[in-house]
Amino acid sequence: MPLSRLNSDQLSAATAPSGENLIIASAGTGKTSTIVGRIGHLLSNGVEPHEILLLTFTNKAAAEMVERVAVYFGKDVAGKIDAGTFHAVSYRWLKKSNAKVVLKQQRELKTLFRSVYEKRSFSHIEHSTSAYGANYLYDQYSFFQNTEMEKDFEAWIKEKRSDHEEYALIYAGVIDEFEELKKEYGFVNFNDLLLHMREYAKSADLGYKEVLIDEYQDTNALQGTLVDAMKPPSLFCVGDYDQSIYAFNGADISIIGSFTTKFKNAKVFTLKKNYRSSVPILALANKVISRNERIYPKELEVTRTGNFMKPTMLMYEELFEQYHGIAGKIRNSMTPHEDIAVIFRNNSTADGIEAALREINVACKRKGGVSFFDSKEIKAILDIYTLMVNESDMMSFIHLFDYARGVGSAVAKEIFIALQKVGGGSMFMGLNAPDVSILNPFEKRIKNSQLGLFDDFNELGNRGRFATLGFDKRFFENPILKHPKLTKDAATYIHEYYQLTKEITNLKRPSSVVKKIVESKFFGHIADYLATKRATLQNGSVDEEQKKSSLDNIKRKTIILQDLTSPYNDHERFLNAMILGSQDLTQGEGVNLLSIHASKGLEFKEVYVIDLSDGRFPNRKLMTRGGSLDEERRLFYVAVTRAKDILYLSFAKYDKIKKTQFVPSIFLYEADLIKKDDVYETLLAKSSKEEDDD
Repeated sequence: MPLSRLNSDQLSAATAPSGENLIIASAGTGKTSTIVGRIGHLLSNGVEPHEILLLTFTNKAAAEMVERVAVYFGKDVAGKIDAGTFHAVSYRWLKKSNAKVVLKQQRELKTLFRSVYEKRSFSHIEHSTSAYGANYLYDQYSFFQNTEMEKDFEAWIKEKRSDHEEYALIYAGVIDEFEELKKEYGFVNFNDLLLHMREYAKSADLGYKEVLIDEYQDTNALQGTLVDAMKPPSLFCVGDYDQSIYAFNGADISIIGSFTTKFKNAKVFTLKKNYRSSVPILALANKVISRNERIYPKELEVTRTGNFMKPTMLMYEELFEQYHGIAGKIRNSMTPHEDIAVIFRNNSTADGIEAALREINVACKRKGGVSFFDSKEIKAILDIYTLMVNESDMMSFIHLFDYARGVGSAVAKEIFIALQKVGGGSMFMGLNAPDVSILNPFEKRIKNSQLGLFDDFNELGNRGRFATLGFDKRFFENPILKHPKLTKDAATYIHEYYQLTKEITNLKRPSSVVKKIVESKFFGHIADYLATKRATLQNGSVDEEQKKSSLDNIKRKTIILQDLTSPYNDHERFLNAMILGSQDLTQGEGVNLLSIHASKGLEFKEVYVIDLSDGRFPNRKLMTRGGSLDEERRLFYVAVTRAKDILYLSFAKYDKIKKTQFVPSIFLYEADLIKKDDVYETLLAKSSKEEDDD
């Protein structure tokens, strides 16, 4: 039984009576074992596996816990436990309830959002503050959905962003039209999954006897109200306020902080024994994090004995000297590269260390920042694939036309709707067998100056301007070529897509589809566009050597994606795996390059936390945008507690590219790695002022 392996603190928590139970589980204290023990206790006491809901921060974490339960109870029993992220569980329930759900990632819906936003004009409003751009407005709306449970968006903007009150009505109009489009096509993003699931849970009995929540400190208001709507008879919440690092995404530390206030009969258990880090590493981590306000008292006991190396500070004169110095130390380390992690706060830091490692032929894999699945070339292939599976997916169509010269999101949306119109509701029919009797397939544009809507084209273009481009007769007669803003480059781009659709429509295997896409002229156009953009210098010229390197990198990624298709025989299963599971996949071997957020839950023998200079870590820029020194300190705590045996903390004094001088991070002073001096006093005063201003 899993309970037999637990220490006394873990056992008390795992066998707690039903009700509201909060388990404070600091880094390395065996929270996973405790959760598995709790599930074992429930199963042994008559709770059926389908009556247990396990909510985790990643699907990978859920799978690992279920596998551990299976060791004791068998795969048949463990497989019936409902486990996954808030989003994955909500997605399954909504699909089961026959709701119309076409899941879209945030970057895809941003493109749809831009297509709505680009129809607006703000120039008629005289105001000292510039209006938000489309992407930033979308991010504000996403934050609103995660954190605001009462006000509408217009009222929220007026209260929270009062300097944008003049634009609030136009912003709200964009939101309303965006939501109508999503509803029409059945599009949902991760926030929508939770919103729809919350409404469903209010009127349905989900049948759970206990809900277990991992990483409880990182839940946001929306997730909190979803759990409330489920009305579970028993709650088992595991978390650590010192590891709450998702405030930028709406995570609300007050949810874990107010647990005993919200639930009057709640019981709080604390796991005190740390099994991961050495005494010196844990002492350093506790010394720094103790400066944050204590929500629940805790005092960790280190279980590991022996002589361990003290955390070491590495000081370099210049940033690139730092990256090359650390790369050299890693090359000479006796630790296997797979058990070494370099943890970074900023993407530019990761770029520097990755380049330095590659230069000396030390293999590395990177997670956090721009991942494999977030690269534009992989997104484009999956967008083409998505349209083959679901031709009504306007979002994927619009996103693909980011790579066509002269076609913005708004025009791409107009072309998509026009294709549906000339195709009798089918975009593919509109491409391949259009109704040429429809002379004007484009919607009449709405005018409303109050909402920033103005008409900017009045008459159709002449299709004859494309006569020399060699299109086949059927495509040349397509009424969509009459769009007045369609350039020759854009028309050629659409023609290449038209040719590709004919080649992939009847293919049965994912591997065949991806191969055909990668080899097509259409994708070749996209790859060339991306490689050229990445190789364009500041003076506008193109570095041909860099372009060739970029094309090679794109080719390498397409080969990786083709390898990922091999286990799949079904188009939808392949797409769902790429969309829902992509955040849990990494590529490559060697040293682990991890953002702090990506390092959460992991552990390594040897860890380097780099670029510990004021401004970079703590990140002062993010602190002025709603962050705080407490949040940055929690990030530092998470980073250093990934280390088991060896911990290096590095700092560089100067950036020769930006010609910027740096001073050490306040955390190096707080860890007593640097003697407190006038610089420390200045940093302390600076931090206090920023908190007062906030």
